[in-house]
Amino acid sequence: MRFDDRVDAGRRLAERLGHLREEDPVVLGLPRGGVPVAYEVARALRAPLDVILVRKLGVPSHRELGFGALGEGGVRVVRDDIMRMGRVDEDDLVEVQQAEERHLREQAERFRGGRPRVPLEDRTAVVVDDGIATGSTAVAACRVARALGARRVVLAVPVTSPDAVESLRGEADELVYLSAPAGFSAVGEWYRDFSQTEDEEVVSLLRHDTAAPPHTGAHIHGPAPVKLPVDDRTVTLDGDLTMPPGAPAVVLFAHGSGSSRHSPRNRSVAGVLNREGLGTLLFDLLTPEEAEDRAKVFDIGLLAGRLGQVTEWMRRESVPLCYFGASTGAAAALWAAAEEGREGPAAIVSRGGRPDLALDRLEAVRAPTLFLVGGLDEAVLDLNRQAAARLRCENRLVVVDGATHLFEEPGALDTVAELACEWFTDHLGTAPA
Repeated sequence: MRFDDRVDAGRRLAERLGHLREEDPVVLGLPRGGVPVAYEVARALRAPLDVILVRKLGVPSHRELGFGALGEGGVRVVRDDIMRMGRVDEDDLVEVQQAEERHLREQAERFRGGRPRVPLEDRTAVVVDDGIATGSTAVAACRVARALGARRVVLAVPVTSPDAVESLRGEADELVYLSAPAGFSAVGEWYRDFSQTEDEEVVSLLRHDTAAPPHTGAHIHGPAPVKLPVDDRTVTLDGDLTMPPGAPAVVLFAHGSGSSRHSPRNRSVAGVLNREGLGTLLFDLLTPEEAEDRAKVFDIGLLAGRLGQVTEWMRRESVPLCYFGASTGAAAALWAAAEEGREGPAAIVSRGGRPDLALDRLEAVRAPTLFLVGGLDEAVLDLNRQAAARLRCENRLVVVDGATHLFEEPGALDTVAELACEWFTDHLGTAPA
């Protein structure tokens, strides 16, 4: 069993955990990769989401090899056999543990931002990760949950090594997994997209109220895989379409150079839009083979043409369409919006965009346009100011204080998502004729 990504894994895992809904559970994700999985579980169970902080104790000469794990509250799990194999002595243990204790404190502040832990006393703790290899980290997480007062501990993962299964049963009251393949060698091989989860995505997910009903009061359908024919049907692009019931619009995402529909930043923004009732289409502007050609990656005319063709394909949804562009994708969005003889988007949002790459087309853009730029991204900020001055349509430039080009700082991407959602909803029904 393979998973498209952590969102897909989380939704499939959640289907196996519905029996926990009546146990007043708290869902605890292991940062960083376990949190997107845990988020989907928490949403399905209408349960609060928190992180459970555990750090791997790595062999000094080979940091990727864990000889144990350290958790909040001083919980420690050590594998004596791996210590012997890695020639880790007591001095090494003390040194590694002190360093990881410091990292635990820093993680707690970064991810919770001073907020207290969600209380676990007399509740069911559902510990979630994106997968288990050796099990040391999962064991430590279960013990941390018990030390914090959990009445019952459920360990849930999409995939685990068969060797870890039996040892984990003694640590958790219930072990739930979707797959324990005999040929297991690494968690990442069981995901089509196993790109790194960034800190800002963890922070963003933790800030959402997973215990509340969805905005629309109904289940959000998707993301559903779609095939998008372009270039007279000689090329097919892959996409992920999410349509909340009654969505008043669909936002098409145009990704930047070197990015794709799997972009964790754009997926994070899309998740916020979905929860506010807007549909989203994240799709690849280039095929995997084309993406290897750097000339095509920066061919704004080609990208804009593809976006325009996908826009026409999406007209079948019979709702207004909007564009969200990042980096070079923002140039493609503006270029596509300026095409004559084609119905344009209702609104455009550019995140850290390069509108200068569509400079000659800007005066023809008629869709209300919002430029979002990091305050520390000085070169791009200047380019956006020049572009805003060239536009003849309604536009606004917002500087996100303290943010750099990728909006990696805590809270920066949340600000982007909130401003984008407000811009889109405020301009629905006002698209130029």
